[in-house]
Amino acid sequence: VQLQASGGGLVQAGGSLKLSCAASGRTFSNYAMGWFRQPPGKEREFVAAISRSGSITYYAVSVKGRFTVSRDNAKNTLYLQMNSLKPEDTAVYYCAANLDYSGSLYYTDTSYRYWGQGTQVTVSS
Repeated sequence: VQLQASGGGLVQAGGSLKLSCAASGRTFSNYAMGWFRQPPGKEREFVAAISRSGSITYYAVSVKGRFTVSRDNAKNTLYLQMNSLKPEDTAVYYCAANLDYSGSLYYTDTSYRYWGQGTQVTVSS
């Protein structure tokens, strides 16, 4: 599966952005999906995950209550709605996919085989 992330940009603290990740090449609904981010000078970290059907989601503590992950399997697209953004949310955001037959979700980057190219999110104070 090929993944294309988009929707990043520059936003002031307290603002919102919605990231999208368009998938192609395989049956999107067969993949558990995740969002990760890599802040400047830091390692990549988990942000959110969603099961194949979208019925199960899981968030990093740092974003829970502010970010919402969702998917539209008919449109082959994953989303990340980010509200109440903080300067510490500044990072390159990546979407990732893992072929899954169990309905599970995954929060470690080693669980994901397919990755998008990343989209930059910058939050100014």
